[in-house]
Amino acid sequence: MANPLADCVSSLRSSNHLLANSISILDSGVNDFPRLAKVLQTTKHFELLPSSALSAAQSHLLSSLVPEFDTLLSRVETHLDRLERREQALIARCELLDGRLSMSGEDGEAMKRAAGLGRKSIAGEGDSSREALKLKQLRAKKERLGYTVERLGLQAQQKERQLRLSVAAQ
Repeated sequence: MANPLADCVSSLRSSNHLLANSISILDSGVNDFPRLAKVLQTTKHFELLPSSALSAAQSHLLSSLVPEFDTLLSRVETHLDRLERREQALIARCELLDGRLSMSGEDGEAMKRAAGLGRKSIAGEGDSSREALKLKQLRAKKERLGYTVERLGLQAQQKERQLRLSVAAQ
């Protein structure tokens, strides 16, 4: 009877050993599951959309952007018109002042001659020095206005460029 039990014990020990080996093999395989799950996980890098959804999104985007572009363009046009009118007004004022300066120079000489020598002798050099000072002041003012017109023209061009760039960027 000892013999059959010894065979049974040895069979049980070999089964136990076989189960231990199987457990170690399974344990090494199971320990790698988190890495395998991450490796085998599918990631959608590019999601495919049906063309109907794409065209609907495009039309929605277009319908929301067109009014914005229209309002921005109208604002740019009104601003440019305002700047153009201001530039024209400054040019006209400059021409007017230029004409006044040239008329005061020509008419002033004619009026002096018409007034006669009596007045010239009474006023003496004080009158001519005052007129020379006034003429010098008017010329300086003309030059300042010319610079102002040029500066405003350059500012208008700069604002036009900025507006074009901001519209193009959007």
